[in-house]
Amino acid sequence: MNTQPKILVGIMDDQAEVSGHFDGPFWGDQFGPVSGGFLAKPASGSIILLDGSGDEISRSPYIKLAAGENSLFSLHRVTIGTRFHWERREDQTFQGDLILRLREDGTICAMNEIPIEDYLISVISSEMNPAAPIEFLKAHAILSRSWVLSALNQMKKSKGTAASTERITEHEVIRWYDRTDHDLFDVCADDHCQRYQGIKKAISGQAEKAVRQTQGRVLTFQNEICDARYSKACGGRTENFDTAWGDHPVSYLTSISDSPLLHQPMINEKEAEAWILSEPNAYCNTRDTNLLNIILPGVDRETKDYFRWRVEYTRTELKEILKKKSGIDFGTVKEIIPLQRGPSGRISRLKIVGSGKSVVVGKELEIRRWLSRTHLYSSAFVVTADSERFVLYGAGWGHGVGLCQIGAAVMATQGCSADEILRHYFPKTDFKKIY
Repeated sequence: MNTQPKILVGIMDDQAEVSGHFDGPFWGDQFGPVSGGFLAKPASGSIILLDGSGDEISRSPYIKLAAGENSLFSLHRVTIGTRFHWERREDQTFQGDLILRLREDGTICAMNEIPIEDYLISVISSEMNPAAPIEFLKAHAILSRSWVLSALNQMKKSKGTAASTERITEHEVIRWYDRTDHDLFDVCADDHCQRYQGIKKAISGQAEKAVRQTQGRVLTFQNEICDARYSKACGGRTENFDTAWGDHPVSYLTSISDSPLLHQPMINEKEAEAWILSEPNAYCNTRDTNLLNIILPGVDRETKDYFRWRVEYTRTELKEILKKKSGIDFGTVKEIIPLQRGPSGRISRLKIVGSGKSVVVGKELEIRRWLSRTHLYSSAFVVTADSERFVLYGAGWGHGVGLCQIGAAVMATQGCSADEILRHYFPKTDFKKIY
């Protein structure tokens, strides 16, 4: 690979209409330049692109608007944190080209085509606070670059033949979510892939510096670019790949102790309970508000008590949540039984026993979705119950696989370099500059 590739990022999908603003000139096929406000809406098998005065600019099922030098475009009411507890809408501004494509159901998909290094500046600024320590941002740049280039390589190899991501029977629902879910674009702009929330997050220049200083540098394993994963806070131990996704292990995505101390993996329910109800020494175990304000972007600072947390439901509440999120009427919920856990304590198979039906659910994210109106912070939890309610005591925030973002940032504040951070979280890997 001699030069950086471009990537197609899905910003808004399944939209009845898309509105925004062109800051600077943009050109389409046989029209332009256009600038100012715009509205795109479907009509008779095409997308009609209107300017701020309501005059038609173009009409086609596929419209590509190429950016002029230094031109930007904004999209209104972009959803971030989809289906998570911080979900909201905001206006976002992007570099690169805007592509509008009509789906078969008549909705619109808005995408951004952009060189990967420019994409990464926004990712680093969206995932974490761009004022975070530079060595952490450099580590994240290498990590995120590896993830997206690995994704592109895997898509080329699969050639559209996605592997199954679910196993469903009458008594078991095992489902996981990966980037094979996307058809029109390479990656989405939300937490399902990597957060990509435009250029206005990159206000300090630190993110750009981190990306430029690591340009083209990736993690590799046996000369292949690593499918490098990460989550917000592991809770003291990271997790194995196959707890959250496919059933095959990945050599460099294995559970490690997120601490200068060696914490043993969980091998039974007694150990999981002791671990989750404890406060172990771990890089991500910090309640230093000033440090967290430096590390976390604004939306994540709203989440408190992520290292160890507690959720309580009445039996009626849990019955209603399960019916809404799973589509299954369990009746009165009698028991919640962990059947299989990973080394971090995260549950990959959970049995829900009701008066009307009993079902086993997995994997990690599906469990979190079924047991919350949004998502539980993680599936590393233990359950207590009485005649009135269930209480879940949990550990960590996210799937826990790969790099622990808060832990890595704390390592950087303690003087660790980007390479040291990545070697800690991704054992057996090497570094390589590919362009």
